[in-house]
Amino acid sequence: MRTLLSAFALTVAAAAAPALADPMPPQQVVQTIADDLSKAIEGHQQELKADKEAMIKIIDDTFLPHFDIDYASILVLGMHAREATPAQRERFAKAFYNSITHRYAEGLLNYTRGRVKVLPFKGDLNDKRSIVQTQVVLDDGKTVSVDYAFRKTRDGDWKAYDVIIEGISYVSNYRNQVDAEIKKEGIDGLITRLETQGEKALDTLQQNAQQANSH
Repeated sequence: MRTLLSAFALTVAAAAAPALADPMPPQQVVQTIADDLSKAIEGHQQELKADKEAMIKIIDDTFLPHFDIDYASILVLGMHAREATPAQRERFAKAFYNSITHRYAEGLLNYTRGRVKVLPFKGDLNDKRSIVQTQVVLDDGKTVSVDYAFRKTRDGDWKAYDVIIEGISYVSNYRNQVDAEIKKEGIDGLITRLETQGEKALDTLQQNAQQANSH
């Protein structure tokens, strides 16, 4: 399951990029990411394993143009987004993205062509929201459902903002953890921890949430 999360949990944490000349429909966006990722990784696993920053650059180049970190981060902050200043929201988005990419980068090394099957699109692209359904083949041959939630930006581009793995929303999962941490130490405390501790801060969020749920 960690391989699956490595391949997809970081995706909605990627930042927005300048609009493309010809906006792609959501299904094509997902297929393009899958194809580009396999081209960049296949045959280079060993060198990328030894050079994490090179792997991070591949993540940036592959995912960055197609995902909206600003919108996704607002959803993760939930009700706290209203309390945060624009500067705090910007810092949180950047720190959260960096933490996610460094946490899951190594898992992406297992990615190979054919692991992702994009299912036939169902929906109306005139709508402002859309879902792209895919199936991911794990190491043991089992398949897992992974859905991408898209929204149409003001420029008319489709950007992903959430990933739902077997019915579990990335945004909702982290929103619950972030909410508990902000209530505990404030938004500045959370941002500082993400900036200074990176991926370790995500482990702390998860552990604190589990402890809170066990009480």
